[in-house]
Amino acid sequence: MIEYENLGKLNEDLFEDYKDEFSKFLASGWYVLGKNVTEFEENFAKYCGVESCVGVASGLDAITLSLLALDLPKGSEVIVAANSYIASVLSILNAELVPVLVEPDPITYNISVEKIKESVSDKTKAILCVHMYGKLCEMDKICALADENDLFVIEDAAQAHGAMLDGVKAGAWGDLSAFSFYPTKNLGALGDGGAITTKHPVLGEKIKALRNYGSYQKYHNEFIGMNSRLDECQAAFLNKKLVKLDKINKHKKKLADLYFDLLSELDIQLPTRNERYVDTFHIFNILTENRDELKEYLFENGVKSEIHYPIPPHKQNCLKDFEFGSFPLTEKIHEQTLSLPISYIHSEDDVREVCRLIKEFKEK
Repeated sequence: MIEYENLGKLNEDLFEDYKDEFSKFLASGWYVLGKNVTEFEENFAKYCGVESCVGVASGLDAITLSLLALDLPKGSEVIVAANSYIASVLSILNAELVPVLVEPDPITYNISVEKIKESVSDKTKAILCVHMYGKLCEMDKICALADENDLFVIEDAAQAHGAMLDGVKAGAWGDLSAFSFYPTKNLGALGDGGAITTKHPVLGEKIKALRNYGSYQKYHNEFIGMNSRLDECQAAFLNKKLVKLDKINKHKKKLADLYFDLLSELDIQLPTRNERYVDTFHIFNILTENRDELKEYLFENGVKSEIHYPIPPHKQNCLKDFEFGSFPLTEKIHEQTLSLPISYIHSEDDVREVCRLIKEFKEK
C-alpha cells in the first residue's frame, strides 16, 4: 500500500535527535516558554527573512492573534478566499470580525486579485491571503492593492513553509504571517503548534503578550489576551526539523516534477507552475471529473489519496446562518479536487505507480 502519509516514517531519521532533545527538556525543569521556544523563534524568523517570530499553540491561533493585534474595530471586514480551509474563516470570526469570501483564481486556486478589488468596501480593513497547497498568492499585487486602500495584509502560510515569490519567502510579505506546524506540514511538529512572523517588531512584542494572557510581566496584564504558547518540547523538535526543511521541500518538488511529466497529457487539471514562484507542494492536487471514482480506484489498487477539502466553508453547518453568497468555482474545486501522495516518505517509483493507475483509470 502506498500511504498518503505515514508520520512515523516521516520522522524516523530524527528519532534519536528527538529523544535527545526530550531528555534535555525533561531534565531542564523549564517546560513553558523556555530557551527552546526562544531559539526556534530566532531561527524561524531568520529562515523567513523577518525581524520577529512568535511561537503560539496552533495555526488557527496564529491567525486569530494576528487579527487581534491589529486592534481593528469590531465588525471590520476581512477578505479571504472562499475555498480556504475553514480555520481561515473561523479565525476571523474568533476575532469578532466579518469574513468576506471571494472566489479564487481558477488556475492557482489562490485568492483572486480581481475579486479582492471588487470586494473592498469602507468596512474592509484587512486581506487574509491563504497560500493554498504551498504556492504563494500574488503577493506583490495584493500588497500594492493594500497600500492603495490602507489595508493590512495577513498571510495564512500554514501550507507554505519555505515557499517563495521573486526570492521572498512566505512570512515576509504581509504585515503579519501565520504558520501551522501540524504534524503533516512540510515543517511539522509532533503535535499542534504555530507561529507568527512579522517585519514589525512592535507588533511581535504585542503578540508575545497576547499569547500569554495579555501580559508582558507576570501578573501584570495589559491586554485581554489568551493562553496560546508554543510548547517548549515541540519547539525543540522544530529546531531540529527546521534544518531539514529545504531538503524536504526539494524532495517534494522532485516528486511534483515527475507528476507533471507523467500526467501532463491526461484530461485532468494539474497545479500551475511559474518561474517566479518556488512552490513547496505541501499538497499536490489535481482537479478531475469522477473524482470519487478515481479515489476509490486508487484505493482498491493500493494507493491512498486525500481530499483537501470536501466541503467549502460556506457550506459547513456551523456557518449556515451566514449569508456569504454564491461561489460556483469554489464548489467546483471542492467537488473535483484530489490530493495525490507527495510526502518525504515517497519515492519516484511510488509516483510512477500512482500515475500508472490514474492513466489506467482514465483509459477505462
